[in-house]
Amino acid sequence: MSDSKTPNGLPQPNGLDRAAGPDPINRAIHRAAVNKANAQKSTGPRTEAGKQRSSLNALRHGLTGHTIVLPTEDHSAYQRHSQSFLDEYRPEGATETQLVQSLLDTSWQLNRASAVETNLFSLGITEMENSIRANHPEAEDALAMALAFREHNRAFANIGVYRQRLTRQFERTLVLLRQIQAERRKNEERQLSQAAKILKMHKDENLPYEPAEDGFVFSNAEIERHITREERWEQAVDHELAAQAF
Repeated sequence: MSDSKTPNGLPQPNGLDRAAGPDPINRAIHRAAVNKANAQKSTGPRTEAGKQRSSLNALRHGLTGHTIVLPTEDHSAYQRHSQSFLDEYRPEGATETQLVQSLLDTSWQLNRASAVETNLFSLGITEMENSIRANHPEAEDALAMALAFREHNRAFANIGVYRQRLTRQFERTLVLLRQIQAERRKNEERQLSQAAKILKMHKDENLPYEPAEDGFVFSNAEIERHITREERWEQAVDHELAAQAF
C-alpha cells in the first residue's frame, strides 16, 4: 500500500503523536507546516477573560523582553528620558556610554513596572466594583482593591520580582559607572597638572606650545582654565589661613 500524501507532498500524519515516516527531517518539516496552518486559523482569545489573560501576558513579556520601548509607549518620552540621563552623567567613551544606556533602559523598565502595577489595580477595581456593596465609596474601593490583588496575586508577585531584579541591576551599573568616571576624572586631573607645568615653562621661555606633541588631548584653553582654577584655589586657601591668624 502506498503512503498517502498531503496536497503539498508532505507525509500524511499516521494518527500517532508524530508525523509519519522514519526520517526525522521530514517529520520536523511536516510539524512546522502543520503549526503554521494552525496558527493561521487562530483568531486569538474571544472571551473577555481570555483577552485579559492575553493582555497580562503581553505586559509580562514587556517587563522581561528585550524590547525597551513597546509599541504602546511614547517614543518621544523615551527620548526625553534618555537625554535626561545623558545630560546628568555626560558619558565619555564607549564603556561609559554603554553603562549610561543600561541605566536609562533599566530605569525605563522600572517605571513601566510601576505603571503596570497601577494599571492592574485599576483594572481589578473596575472588574470588582459592581460586585461589592459596602454603602461607603471608600470602603468599596478598598475592598475592590483587595479583591483585585487576590485575583491577580501572581501577576503582582511577578511584578515585584521584576522590580527587585531591575533595581539591583540599576544599582550595580550605577556603582560601576561612578567608579569608572572617578578614575577617568582623576587621570584627567593628573594629566592637566602635568600639561599646566609644561605650558608655564613654555610661557616663561616665550615659546609656543602644542599639547598634542606631549600626548595630551587638552587644548591650551582648557589648560589655561585649569591653571586659573588652581591659582584661585590657592588664593582661597591663603585667605582662609590669614583669616584664622587673626
